[in-house]
Amino acid sequence: MGIDLIDGAILRILQQDCTTALEDISERVNLSRNACWRRIKMLEDRGFIRKRVALMDPETLGLGLQVFIQIKTAQHSSDWAKKFAQITQSIPEITAVHRMSGDLDYLIHAWVRDMKAYDHLYQRLTKNINFSDVSASFVMEEIKSTTELPI
Repeated sequence: MGIDLIDGAILRILQQDCTTALEDISERVNLSRNACWRRIKMLEDRGFIRKRVALMDPETLGLGLQVFIQIKTAQHSSDWAKKFAQITQSIPEITAVHRMSGDLDYLIHAWVRDMKAYDHLYQRLTKNINFSDVSASFVMEEIKSTTELPI
């Protein structure tokens, strides 16, 4: 089920700032406050809006090192995958884990304080689970990073 132009406009506004007042949203999309609220509720109910969050500044929080960890494994059993998911979900520095196609099996995104903190993360990650290969790439410059999806 698709969305119309007004729904798309509402979603774009919420992606930019989910704290935008309902009155402001309704004015910008030319709807009454109640009609706008009903559309937002419908977008939530239909799963277009998963949740509303505040985005933090990593450096202000002391997380100055962003890392992408590339994982290769020879193990592809459901038990291994379940254990891997449990371990990665339990490590708060890990903000995303993706199962990949191609030569790479998994790509992990994490934020840590510094190289010592990364080593601690690496030790926790590899302590209880076997990998064929683990390598890391550290972000030197973030050119574009957004949570906004193209609508």
